[in-house]
Amino acid sequence: MKMHGVKERLACRVLGQHRSTQRKAPKGRADDAGLTADIIELATRYGRYGYRRITALLRDAGWLVNVKRVERIWRQEGLKVPARQAKRGRLWLNDGSCVRLRPERANHVWSYDFVEGRTHNGRKFRMLNLIDEFTRECLCIRIDRKLKSTDVIDVLSDLFIVRGVPGHVRSDNGPEFIAKAVRKWISAVGARTAFIEPGSPWENGYCESFNSKLRDELLNGEIFYSLAEARIVIESWRRHYNTVRPHSSLGYRPPAPAAVPWPAAPPQPASPATSNVASKPIMH
Repeated sequence: MKMHGVKERLACRVLGQHRSTQRKAPKGRADDAGLTADIIELATRYGRYGYRRITALLRDAGWLVNVKRVERIWRQEGLKVPARQAKRGRLWLNDGSCVRLRPERANHVWSYDFVEGRTHNGRKFRMLNLIDEFTRECLCIRIDRKLKSTDVIDVLSDLFIVRGVPGHVRSDNGPEFIAKAVRKWISAVGARTAFIEPGSPWENGYCESFNSKLRDELLNGEIFYSLAEARIVIESWRRHYNTVRPHSSLGYRPPAPAAVPWPAAPPQPASPATSNVASKPIMH
């Protein structure tokens, strides 16, 4: 066979190509259509997730796929990777001059902080976020127009009964947290308080990181017409965060995985996950 007057063998040798490239047309994988549909569905549902987190969700749904293939389809479809967040200071110092309390096991260190939001009419509401620093699980989000030290004690007492008393409770230095009643109560039940230094939010980095995810993935994109609606929607997101959302620091696994894996988009004919998730309803 000749190519424009030049033998195929010679042309391939000069170009450094294998001769089979001139005979076999490139073919895409049989399941590309199903995988692409699932990627687009998940990217649409979770607009602030990048392709790595989407890959973790696909694997949970039954896809045997690596991150490079997902990235290729991600860019091919023109999907946008969320902008990188601003860098934060280190929680632990390399020179050991100021070593902070570091969680070593579940229920060792809990931390909590306040986040502010608004309903549609412009009225403020506050959220008290409480997390386990080791597992990254969000234990509770208490929502009300105003939150005081008595509300902190109420939330902690309920969780202490259900989960046991943690070793330490880390918190901010705001007026709600330095209340004598809170400190006295925490000490009375056998836990220790760990207040961060003023002007050093990175010392409460686990809770600060959670707060930023809550605002970025939910609060910035939702309009709440009432306090009751805010409570329902935020609690739904908290459960999703704990049981479904892949966490990068946990190897792209959720803090408290649900018993049933999260299904991806409605199964496509070529999807390998059809036998596993076709009969399972999509959770919202």
